[in-house]
Amino acid sequence: MSVSIPLLIANNAKRWVAMNVKASRLPTFDATAKRLCDPDAKSRYQLISTATKVPWFVIAVIHEREASGPPHWDKQLAQGDPLNQISEHDPEGRGPFFNHPTDPPGQDAFYRGALDALTACAPYATRWRDWTTGGTFTILEEYNGLGYASLGVPSAYVWSGTDQYVSGKYVADHVYRPNVVDVQEGCAPIIARMMALDSSIAFAS
Repeated sequence: MSVSIPLLIANNAKRWVAMNVKASRLPTFDATAKRLCDPDAKSRYQLISTATKVPWFVIAVIHEREASGPPHWDKQLAQGDPLNQISEHDPEGRGPFFNHPTDPPGQDAFYRGALDALTACAPYATRWRDWTTGGTFTILEEYNGLGYASLGVPSAYVWSGTDQYVSGKYVADHVYRPNVVDVQEGCAPIIARMMALDSSIAFAS
């Protein structure tokens, strides 16, 4: 089944408006949001955002989903593999990335790995221009792959922990299990809780 990106953008915009975060998950989401909005973490994401034009909070939730977020600055933003090794998971063959004594503050191995992930790896987030709600959650969904959309179901990567998601998960690259429930935190509810902490976070209109 081919995926219509304009339709997916529209559907994701509707899901955001209708979304309710599950009450039982709020403490966990709030703890994650606090880590991602920490001034030191935010400043690192903002450096990457300045270089790529990808909103800092989008970089933050990708970091959380792929590498468990801060304080894990030793993993690739692209797929969570170690920075100092060539990646084995999709996208394969990235890196290695190393820290150097001459690195400016915040422009270290993680920074270089993040630039590689956002500029040189599909879905090439630096080329994306639609940072509305629908557009933001669509590029995040594309970052994880359009497998969910091709099946006509909400992406666990984006919506897990909300009433927009029930079950179904890619348990490995290209391996989907319809009855498995993703217990990781979805990007949309994380961003919602980040917005409650940081008023500077906003989608394009």
